[in-house]
Amino acid sequence: MIKYTKPTLHKLEEICRYLNYNVRYEKGTFNSGYCIVENNSVVVINKFFDTDGRVNILLEILNTIIHDENQLDERHRQFYKQLLKNQDVIYKTT
Repeated sequence: MIKYTKPTLHKLEEICRYLNYNVRYEKGTFNSGYCIVENNSVVVINKFFDTDGRVNILLEILNTIIHDENQLDERHRQFYKQLLKNQDVIYKTT
């Protein structure tokens, strides 16, 4: 299984910012997700998740936000595709 790192997390946060979503880490007992509040797109992630959990949630959210990979510039698109490919490998081996 691939271990996600903080640089991976920061790159995913950068993709969210590129798509005009603010990423917030809040504490509480809630499901992480994204929403639009008063015309502001916000991704809220549970503050108590470890780095792996944060990366997995951001990937899950980005899968719902990104309808077309052409929304991303080339650098972000290649990184995102690489993560999705790695995620597919993990799911196929389990």
